[in-house]
Amino acid sequence: MATDRIARLPAFQPAHPGEILREDVLPGLDLPRAKLAVHLGVSRQTLYDIINEKRAVTADVAARLGRAFGNGTLFWLNLQSQYDAWLAERDEAVQLIGRLKHRAA
Repeated sequence: MATDRIARLPAFQPAHPGEILREDVLPGLDLPRAKLAVHLGVSRQTLYDIINEKRAVTADVAARLGRAFGNGTLFWLNLQSQYDAWLAERDEAVQLIGRLKHRAA
């Protein structure tokens, strides 16, 4: 019988997709943020909120970013999922939940 193993998230907090966009992607573009928002078809406020880590990257925005930068929708969704999962696992209410025991059939 194989031992059940729970995947552990990294001890360090993963980067928010907005941080990746702000620190790694935007400096290489010769494009103002407002024009990037127009190019992506999102409001300036949406883009600014993502860049400032106040808003999550949705599937729609991930598809737009992936198309614009050529790295695909899943790249941006995976960044967001890792960030969200790391935070969720450390939530106080989640920490209070104990593991259920099950009996063999």
